[in-house]
Amino acid sequence: MPNTPEHPCRITLGDEGPLLVEGPVEVTCADGSVAVSERFVAALCMCRRSRMYPWCDTSHRRRTKPGEGPHRSAG
Repeated sequence: MPNTPEHPCRITLGDEGPLLVEGPVEVTCADGSVAVSERFVAALCMCRRSRMYPWCDTSHRRRTKPGEGPHRSAG
């Protein structure tokens, strides 16, 4: 659906995650290449760690080594 004053494009900013954009979308990258998504919501990578850049593949999530992070108690 094209953007109109009645139906503007919705963009959602998260604290630590990707930028969510109502689709379909066309993204022009810094190198001039164009990426297209027909999905109803596209997740744009903000950390540039995605292997599918400009699309987010959740590489922005913090990685922890075994034994680090929250500990769960048994019981």
